[in-house]
Formats: sequence, structure tokens, C-alpha cells
Amino acid sequence: MAQNPEIELVYAGACPDCATRVADLPQKLPRVGDDFDWLLRDYDGFRLFMLEELVAKYPERTRWTPADVETALVEVMADILDRLSDSVDRVFAEGFLETARRPESVRRLLKFIGYDILAITREKSEPPFDVPAHADDQRSDEQRFDQYWLDNPTKMEAARFAGPREIQTQKRMVTLEDYVNRLQEHPLVLRAQSWQTWGGTWPVIYVAVIAWQRKDIDDTQDLEYPDNIIEEVADFHQHRSLALVDLTEGPSIRSVLRPYLDAYRMAGQEVILQSAVEVGISISISIEVRSNYFKSELRRAVEQALSTEPGGFFEPGRLRFGEDLYAGDLFETLMAIDGVDNICLNRFKRIGKRFADQADFGRIKLDGLEVAVCDNDLDNPARGYFRLKLNGGRKG
Repeated sequence: MAQNPEIELVYAGACPDCATRVADLPQKLPRVGDDFDWLLRDYDGFRLFMLEELVAKYPERTRWTPADVETALVEVMADILDRLSDSVDRVFAEGFLETARRPESVRRLLKFIGYDILAITREKSEPPFDVPAHADDQRSDEQRFDQYWLDNPTKMEAARFAGPREIQTQKRMVTLEDYVNRLQEHPLVLRAQSWQTWGGTWPVIYVAVIAWQRKDIDDTQDLEYPDNIIEEVADFHQHRSLALVDLTEGPSIRSVLRPYLDAYRMAGQEVILQSAVEVGISISISIEVRSNYFKSELRRAVEQALSTEPGGFFEPGRLRFGEDLYAGDLFETLMAIDGVDNICLNRFKRIGKRFADQADFGRIKLDGLEVAVCDNDLDNPARGYFRLKLNGGRKG
């Protein structure tokens, strides 16, 4: 550091009380010329700039060699400046999510914008928290997680891009589309539909859902949730800090959805939750079986294609609210089965005598909250059934 100059009193005249203060001040630092390139960042740039300054300052010297002391000092200083420049760039890069390289910096910046990747990973029991820490491992959770990202940099890159997208996603239920999107994220909701009406004093939001396994949202009779559904619902509510009733006691789906709906809807907004209006469908089909196929095997394949099982035509949630049922979609599904040579639609109508057969028209119109169902349960024909008549093929 520079030292303060020493002040000396000088008595130059005859008067013993008159003196002058004299200070030996250091020379002023030379001003940086206008030709200084502030964009210099690397060794070659620093070295060339300093050598050019030497040549300009000592024009009488015509020969410079790498063995000169001045050249050696310039190269040493250029190396130091290059290291300092790299350190500045690294420190500056750690302050931004897009350029940060260190796991702790990325984790800190993600948490700063509201995406706590460490807490999310712990809750989901994802690596490295999928297995308990070794007894001899004295590292903290943060250190374990940072080391995992160092060993798996692709995971850190995925979190770097997922964080901003997560916080920019609308989580609240504000518009009618928000009610549909948010409710369909719940494990117990397959489809949702929302609309708004005037309640006389303020607007009322109505939300209808096709629930898990097409259960009625108020039904509690013999309602048993499998373990995988219980785990998914528990994780969903825990991640959003929502209250959850004990699913092992078989509560209604409405009681499970209501805390989620109340937590994310607009304050003061009245929301009424309803079930879908299921419309049973009666279908009769004649199928021409190819000569080298067994009838029994083809019958099982057709029943599977029209079933409510995963991948079936009447799988819960596949058909939307108010979606018309077309005979052409049935033909496309059945003609894709190996062994089906031809199809004839004999009956295609809603359950009930007051509804006309639409086999010639090829379309059953649905509206509003209506959803076509065909469970083919002989004990409950009101929920739809189909009849198959197979011709040709081989017996057995």
C-alpha cells in the first residue's frame, strides 16, 4: 500500500515563525491511452499488447528477442493476467443459471427461482436418495447430491431446463381451461370438463370429471383403492402440501379431490364438482372370419378390442365429454385385427326403447357431459353391451 507522505517544515526567511510545508509526493500514475483494448481476455492478447507498448516506448531499440528480460517479464505477466481473466469469467458465469457449471451453483439458482430440486428429489426418492447412505458416509445430503450431478452431468442439465419451465407453468385454476388441465393432473381423474353459468349474484364454475375406473365421485360402497393408486395420490398431495384423507378406508373420490380444488381455485369462486353422464351403447356386429382362423380366438381378440381394459375401445377416459360415437371408428378398430375379413353393423344405438337405431346413419350423437360406455356386463346391461356373430373361419 502507498504510504502517506512525510511533511517537512522549511524556514526560508528570517522570521522564526514563518515556515513552508514541503511534502515529497509520489509521481502520478501514467494515464491509460485511448488505444487500450478492454476486450483482451487471453494470454496471446495480453502478451502482444505489452510487447507493442514496449516497442512504442523505446523506438530506438530495433531488436527484441525471447531471451530478453523484458520479454520474459511480459510473458510472465501475460500468464498471470490470463489466469485472473479466466477466474473472473468463471466467477461471473456462476451467477447465471444458463452458464453456471458447479452443481451447488445450479442448485442454488434453481432454489432462488422457487424450484427446490434437492427437496423434490428427496420426496420422489430418486437417485442418489433411492438408496440409504452408507454408515461410513459422513457427507450431507447437499454434498451427496452435488457429487451425483458431477458423476451424471446430463441430470444437472435436465434440471437446469426443467426449473424455469416448472415455475412458468400456471398452477392455479383461473380460466375454465385451467380447471380442466389441473384436475386431469390428479391420479384419480381421467377426463375433466368445465363450464360457467350465472348463479344470480356471481358466476358459478361447474366441473365434471370421469373418475378413476369410471367410479361415481360420491360412491363409497365397496370402494377399494389399489396400492399403486394410493401411492400416486399420496405423492401428488404431499408434493403440493395438500390434506389427504386415509385412502385405505375407502373415501369417496369427491372427498379426495375437494382439498385440491379448494387450494388451487380462485378465492371467492364457487365451484361445483359433478360426475360425467354415462350413456350405455348397444351394439350388434356380424364378422366374417377368414378360413384359416379359429372363431374362438378371433372372438377373444374382438372382445379385447372393444373392452374397457387398457387399450380397449371403451377404455375409461379414452372418449371425451360430448364426443359422438362413429361406426367408422369401430370398423377401423376391428378391421385391424388379424383374421377379420369383413364387418356388418346390425345394431348401433343408445340403451332404451325411445332411442332409434343408428346402424344406417353410423353416428350416435352425444352432447354436454355425456360419455359413451359399453361395459358388456350381463348383470348391468344399462351400462352398454355388444353382441358378436361370427361367420366362416374354423371351429375350435
